[in-house]
Formats: sequence, structure tokens, C-alpha cells
Amino acid sequence: MHVFGDAVRNEETSSIAEEIRRGLERCHGLAAGLDRHAALVSVFIRASELVQGVEDAAMFETHEDGLGAVQSAGASMLLCLANAVAASWQSGFYQVPVPFIDPALELMSGCGRVTSKRAEGYGFYALYPESYFVAAQRSGLGPDTTVIGIRSIGVGLAAMVSAGLGAAPAFNLRPSGHPFDRQPRIGARLAEEILKGTGAYAIVDEGPGLSGSSFNGIADWLVENGVAEGRIHFFPSHSGGLGQQAKPHHCERWDAAHKHVFSFEDLLLGASERQPTLENWLEAVTGPLDQPLEDVSGGAWRARATGAWPPVDAAMEKRKFIAQSDGLTYLAKFVGLGEEGEGKRALAERVAAAGFAPRPLGLRHGFLITRWLDASPSAPSYPPQCVVLDYLAFRAGLAPRGQGADLAELFSMARYNLGERHGPDMAEAVALALGDAADIRTEPCCTDNRMHRWEWMHGGSGWQKHDGIDHHAAHDLVGCQDIAWDLVGAAVELDWSDEDIAIAAGELGTRLGRSFGTRFIRAHFIAYLGFQTGLWTMARDRNGRDEAVRIEQLLGRYDRKLGQLICS
Repeated sequence: MHVFGDAVRNEETSSIAEEIRRGLERCHGLAAGLDRHAALVSVFIRASELVQGVEDAAMFETHEDGLGAVQSAGASMLLCLANAVAASWQSGFYQVPVPFIDPALELMSGCGRVTSKRAEGYGFYALYPESYFVAAQRSGLGPDTTVIGIRSIGVGLAAMVSAGLGAAPAFNLRPSGHPFDRQPRIGARLAEEILKGTGAYAIVDEGPGLSGSSFNGIADWLVENGVAEGRIHFFPSHSGGLGQQAKPHHCERWDAAHKHVFSFEDLLLGASERQPTLENWLEAVTGPLDQPLEDVSGGAWRARATGAWPPVDAAMEKRKFIAQSDGLTYLAKFVGLGEEGEGKRALAERVAAAGFAPRPLGLRHGFLITRWLDASPSAPSYPPQCVVLDYLAFRAGLAPRGQGADLAELFSMARYNLGERHGPDMAEAVALALGDAADIRTEPCCTDNRMHRWEWMHGGSGWQKHDGIDHHAAHDLVGCQDIAWDLVGAAVELDWSDEDIAIAAGELGTRLGRSFGTRFIRAHFIAYLGFQTGLWTMARDRNGRDEAVRIEQLLGRYDRKLGQLICS
């Protein structure tokens, strides 16, 4: 299924370098504590994106990873910043050495235009770079370890491993080729430097995913060049095995290999006299907690809801915790590290100011804190259309945050996904119904992209919309779209009739001073169903039986909606 997408930005290196300088100045002006540490991590993440973009641009020119003055400067800069992050972490956020990185920034700022990529782990999956520092400290490896990061996110994570080991700056590689058979392409000078290592080799990235081919492609290269298997160590983001697309000999290696993981739970939930925990972070906003945090991630929040459980895809849900303090209940949800989290907080403040969601009370190094909203037991099942239209009109006035897929991409996705579920005849019918995307003009805004019934809650403050700050910038291809995407999403998820849809499209168009034509709405309907079908098919296939039953019921609803559209 076509579901996922990478958020990329085409940027001038001089602009990124200036952001990093301003970020460091901000750190120097902040008092000791978690906020300053979070600001420093934000600088570290942005610097990692700069190095990733510059190294990818160089590889694009030469078709291989190389080693030159710019690459060396970038690696040294990241290690300097990683050491500062590590010192802050170890001191309980009270010590922040002033990293001097001006020469490296000056050199890299002249590299022109590059494509930087948002690291999914930092933005979506609560992957903290500090965990790699601790994993390295606990690994037993020495400073003679040769550290290799896998771009994109592995650029920064490898620097944290080097900091934890007291090792030299890390090398960075981007294996390429088929997603299940990634291979490194390494220039002669870089290969020579990597193979000079006399100690262990540490390969660093998030994952592994379906195949683990990026980790193993580099390990294969090392073994082919005389490095013994026993010298190779992996630093992944989870302790599980390789996915179903992995090669058998890679599975054998992975199962037997040295792997070093320090999990989110180990980092932030375990009791520690030396390091503050997530509970400590939240108490700065909520006050002392009455009881331990309640983990409501992975759909566990449904135990607090009334009525039948909705389907969830546990692997794709953000980390969420319930905190109780002085008789009040709070929700702490991971919204992203660095500028990702800051942007989500700013959006949450705007949504709350418009009356559609609880007010954000604080952002604590990736976790946004709001009051928990309990639904009224007598609340109706669906929000009234007038409330939904008010919300859509509000979202239409929000400028897009980043670039989403264009209609041609959405049409291609819908043809593929619906063809996969229903067969080639349906793919052909969908293509005919969609027509040519080139003659449809859209007006992107900061769409919600999550209009499902269970995201609407009726409580003491009336109807409110949950989960409205993430899905315009999720780990998928959709991104910010025309408000018609949310209009058809509401129609599908809230079971609007044809008459309801016509009334809603007309009224919303009047409010916005534009027209939503029949073909325009129909095309967005089909594209929306194509995406949701792909999203929930993948969710069904990776969840257990009980969840799969709930998901298949939802997919059945999408099937019926599609049939009505195609046959009409």
C-alpha cells in the first residue's frame, strides 16, 4: 500500500546555519533546566539536518559517499554539540558547555541549496537522542570504536554514540538501492579511513524496519573488507528482530549480533536518583502527581472512553500518558522534539483559542500537556454539522505548514491502493473516475486530516476536536491539503448523506468565498478513500486478531462508500 511519505525541505545552507547560531544564542540566554536542554537538543537536531543535507548533496554529485573538508567539519560539529547535550543530560540540565562550532558553520553555510529531511523518530516516535548516548555508555565499547551513522537520523544518533564512547567523530553513509536490499556506495578515501579502525565497529540508526537492509548492507561491506563479524555492533532503536522482508542470513546475523538499546521506558520512566524522569518534567506544569503516570499509548486510552472501542493502529500512535495532580487529570502527549514540538504547541494554542480543543498548558521536551477531557455519558454520537463546518472554516484559514502531496500523487496513490484491495478492474474504474489532476486547482491549508468520529468529544465545554495538531504533518504522504480533504473526511467518517454533503459544501463555499464543484468533491472523496484504505489495511495486517476485526469493519465502510461513488 502507498501510505508513507518523507517530509523534505529545499533550503539554503546559509539559512540553516543562521538558525543554528540563533538557537545557540537562545540557549545561552535561558536559565538552567529542562527548557534550556530542550532548546539545545533542538539545535542539535537542526545541525544534524544541515549535515545530512550537505552530505546527500555531495553524494548526488559523485554517486558515492566521500570524505572531504566539509564532511569532516560537519562530523566534528555534531560531536561537539552531542557532547554538550550529553553534559546537560548527565548534570540534570544544569551544565551546558558552550560549543564552539563557528568554523564548521561558516564552511557549511557556503554549500548552497540542499534537501533536508525531517527525522521520523524525533518527530513521531518519541526517539530521544539522549537514549543513544546512554546506550553507548552501557555498551562496554571503548574510544577506539569506529562509529558509522546511517543517514538521515543516524547522522545525529551516531554523534551521540561517539559522545558516549569518547570516540572520534562518526562517519555517515546512505545505503541506496531497493528498499529491501540497500547497499552502501563508498569512495576510496572514505573506505580507507573507515577500515583503519582497530577496535569495534558501531553501526547506528533507528529501526530496523521490514528488512534491516541498511544496517546489514553496511555490515556486509565491512565483512567483505576483512572486518570480523564479532567486531560489529548495532545501535538500533528497538530490541526486536528484523522484519518479514529480511534476508535469511541477515536474520541470522541480527539474532547473534551485539545490539545496544536503551529504550524510552528505560530513559524516561524508570526510577533514577541522578536523572529526572518524565514524571518530574510534567510536575513543573501539573504540580506534584497524586499517583504514577498511566500509560495510555497504543490505544489504551480507549479504556477510559464510553461505548464500543474504535480501531487503532498501536504502532503508529503517539506516546500518551495520564497524569493526576490535586484531583485534576492531565494528558501528556508526545508531539515531537525541537522545532517540530514548538510548531505543534503554537498550532494547539490557535486551535484552543478558537474554542475547538483544550488549551495547552506546557511543552516539556517533546510532551505537550493539556487537561484530559472526559466525554459526557449522555453525549450524542456525532457532532452536529454546524459545529463541523465552523471547524472546517477555521482550518481553512490556517496557512499550510509544509508541502503536502499534489493531486497527481494522491490520484496515483488511490489507484494503487484501491486496486490492491479490489483488483485491477477497480483500479481502472478509479482512474477513469478521477480523470486528470492537472485541470483541478486546489488551495492548500493546514488541514486536520483526522476527522474520524472518535476524535470528536462532547463534554462540559461543548464539542471539541481531539488529535487536531499532528496529522497535517504525519509520517505519511498526505500533508497539508485543500480543505475539501477534511470536508470529504467528515462526510465519510460522520456518515453524512448526499444531501448533507451538498449542504455542507455549499455553506462552506459561501463562507470561504469559493465554489466546491461536483467533480472536485468527487475526486477528493475517492482519493481520501484510497488513502484510508491503504492506511488501515496496513494497520490490520500488523495488529492482533481483535484489533483486526475492528479495522476490517472500518474498511468495509470504506468499501461501501467507494462502491456508491464509482457506481453513481
